[in-house]
Amino acid sequence: MPHLNLDRLRAAKLETDPFEFLIVPGFLSAESLRRINETFPRIDRGGSYPVEALDAGMTIKEVIDELDGPEFQAIIEEKFGVDLGGRPKMYSLRGYTRTKDGQIHTDSRDKIITVLLYLNESWPHAGGRLRILRSGNDLNDYVTEVSPDNGTLLVFKRSERSWHGHPPYEGPRRSLQMNWMTSESSKGFHKVRHTISATLKKLVAAE
Repeated sequence: MPHLNLDRLRAAKLETDPFEFLIVPGFLSAESLRRINETFPRIDRGGSYPVEALDAGMTIKEVIDELDGPEFQAIIEEKFGVDLGGRPKMYSLRGYTRTKDGQIHTDSRDKIITVLLYLNESWPHAGGRLRILRSGNDLNDYVTEVSPDNGTLLVFKRSERSWHGHPPYEGPRRSLQMNWMTSESSKGFHKVRHTISATLKKLVAAE
């Protein structure tokens, strides 16, 4: 069973104010979310974790395999008017958000496209909802707010204006992030890909 609803992605409107982004609620079905969460690694601390240690039996690995496919890339290229051929992809998982997380930023310059896939089945909390911002100095000056649940997909093109952040929240908050990077020698790519994540390996082994 495919996990990604590519038809919804094709139909999604590309927003251009204040920067290029699109939002696809229900990009993952409720059944996919259930399966993902049943086998998701137990991450009970903040930070991003590389996905190399994931076991093949974890459903999130199936999702990553689909994101790696040419069809998803072709749709993103068409939507954002970019050529991603030959660009390396960087994946990371988050399972826990700290109060200090979510500060306003644009993403680093070595990122071309940022893909955020939210894996929480529900989100009753006021904090932790990502905001698309008009500037880098006011978290309340936002165009829209994205609840990190319902298999929602958020994709944006990184620029000097791609400000985003979220109100403070501490607790479990599951997401998968994928970036197309400028090159494998970029600082961000090197930092995540070559970090030895003993913590994640222990978490995966504990499942």
